[in-house]
Amino acid sequence: MHSVAAYREYLEQGGFDAVFAQIHSGSRIEESRHRMGGLLQCMSEKFSGQEICFASAPGRTELGGNHTDHNHGHVLAAAVNLDCLAAFSKADSNVVTIISEGYDPIRVDISETGPRAEENESSAAIVRGVADGFRKRGLKVGGFNACVHSTIPSGAGLSSSAAFEVLVGRIFSYLYNGKSIGPLEIASIAKQAENIHFGKPCGFMDQMTCSFEGILSIDFNDPANPGVTRVEPGFNSGEGHGFYGTGYRLCVIDTGGSHADLTPDYAAIPAEMFQAAKECGLDQARGLNLDMILENMDSIRNKAGDRAVLRLFHFIDEDRRALQQAKALHDGNMDEFLRLVTSSGRSSSDLLQNGYSPSAPKNQPIPLALTLTEHILGSNGVGRVHGGGFAGTIQTYIHDSDFDRYCHAMEKVFGADSVIELSIRQPGNEFLALPEPQQTKAGA
Repeated sequence: MHSVAAYREYLEQGGFDAVFAQIHSGSRIEESRHRMGGLLQCMSEKFSGQEICFASAPGRTELGGNHTDHNHGHVLAAAVNLDCLAAFSKADSNVVTIISEGYDPIRVDISETGPRAEENESSAAIVRGVADGFRKRGLKVGGFNACVHSTIPSGAGLSSSAAFEVLVGRIFSYLYNGKSIGPLEIASIAKQAENIHFGKPCGFMDQMTCSFEGILSIDFNDPANPGVTRVEPGFNSGEGHGFYGTGYRLCVIDTGGSHADLTPDYAAIPAEMFQAAKECGLDQARGLNLDMILENMDSIRNKAGDRAVLRLFHFIDEDRRALQQAKALHDGNMDEFLRLVTSSGRSSSDLLQNGYSPSAPKNQPIPLALTLTEHILGSNGVGRVHGGGFAGTIQTYIHDSDFDRYCHAMEKVFGADSVIELSIRQPGNEFLALPEPQQTKAGA
């Protein structure tokens, strides 16, 4: 922990520029300096005189495995350069106070950490839930003060909630547990906070990816202890716009669709898969094959419906496809990777059916964005449903030659800044600390 003045001097000297380039990308260094400067000002004004540190937790993008995690399948996901960045300090009480730009202040007394109905779907519920998860594991928690700034758009399918959960977990780990809590334990605590305290029936992919960082092939066969394999692409990666030096840019398109009132649509997908799998003698879709589904087709259709059958077909192929995508990245085979992305997108639209909510058939921004992408890019890019679906974002891989034209066309439809370019964030910079005293001019 160091003083605000020491951080400010080191920031002005460019001391954090190399870290900013790693976690936010080289093109965003000036923005990163501005964000850290704003957080230092916030800490100085709101919590003056305290020793501070900085923590960061990234958003995530799903590269493959659409709605497979909750049924014990495989996913391919990556942490991204958009993040929640916090300056924080230890409090003398059990109260957590968080000032976040654009949001009402959060103040939570964590002396008692059980779920509260009045906090459902609130940031306070997340703070209380993460504290509860630490306590139930015999870990230490206490109050802290923090100023937070996020570049993860809310509702854009980039896991702003999971990033905030992981951020809170990292702060508790730093202040009260000697930075000893590993990424799996933080992710597990974060998921339980979202499921139980926040009240959203999410899977585990978001928290796992935000906590582990990098590109991950995750096997959820054991949901409590998923298998994690880091994927090192066989491309010439480096700074720049290309997706690992391939000439493609990875983007999500924020279609502006609202996630409000979509919880029943999200919850229906795992529920139907579970119900259909039960008719085949299993507790989840993992382990099913085509022959098992055909043998039990009448029972599945009668008990779960035709859509459940289609969703099982999606799961079987998508589960396999997530592994194939990881291999294509590892082998440096971008053509095969993009072919698999296209297949994934079609399966989500046609079989999983998470392009739009059947309760609001006139609102179809995701199918519209995918159709526009196909017409604008032709063979110079692909698009797919991203994340939970029904509203929010699509994911696209756009060739450099068509990027400007594509952005112009999509922003005419979905608004300025709707095209969000992403880069992959690698692990290793969870905390932005000053060098040891003898190394810094400030002598902090």
